[in-house]
Amino acid sequence: MAKDHAETDFDRELNDLPAELRWREWMRRIEAVLFASASPVPREDLARVVGQGASVELLIEDLAADLDGRSFEVTKVAGGWMLRTRPAYAPAIRTAADIGEQDLDLREYDVAVLAAIAYHQPITRDGLKDIFGKEISRDLIGRLHARGLIVTGPRSPRRGAPYTYVTTEQFLVAFDLESLQDLPDREQMEDAGVINSQS
Repeated sequence: MAKDHAETDFDRELNDLPAELRWREWMRRIEAVLFASASPVPREDLARVVGQGASVELLIEDLAADLDGRSFEVTKVAGGWMLRTRPAYAPAIRTAADIGEQDLDLREYDVAVLAAIAYHQPITRDGLKDIFGKEISRDLIGRLHARGLIVTGPRSPRRGAPYTYVTTEQFLVAFDLESLQDLPDREQMEDAGVINSQS
C-alpha cells in the first residue's frame, strides 16, 4: 500500500526543471537505483524513475561517460544494468574489503563442470558423467548450487525422472554475461584451454 502511494506522489516527468537539469536528475536517479540494487536492474524498472519517452539507454550511456575515470562503471549483465568496480581495482578490494561471500573460490574442475552445465542445460548428473567419463559428485553440484550459480531445472523425461541442472542469473552476473548467447563458442573455449579439443 505504501509503495503504491509513493509511486503516485513520485514526479517522474520533472517538468518544473529546465531540460538539461531534468536529464541530469534522471541520470542521478538511475545511478541511485543501480547503486542500491544487488542484482541487475532491467530496463522496465529503470523506466519507472524517468520521464515518459526518456531513453533509458541514452541516460545509461551518459551515466557511463560521467563515470569514466572513476573506480566503478555501469555494465549490462543478465538482461539489466549494474554498477561494478572496474577490474583494475580487484587487488585493492581483495586486500582491504571483506568480500568473502562474493568470492566464488571455484576449483578448475568445478569450472569445467559449470561450463558443461551452461552449454548443455538442462542436463542431468548422468549427462555430465557422459561428458567427463566419470561420476560427478553431489558435493561438487552442491558447491555450485550453494554459490547460486546453478539450480535444479525441469525433471528429465527419462525413467526415474532425474533432476536436471541449469545456470542462474547469478551465473550470468559472476561471469559478466548479458545472456547465455554471450557464452564463448567452442573454439574460443579450446583456445583458452577450458575444454579439450578431443572431448
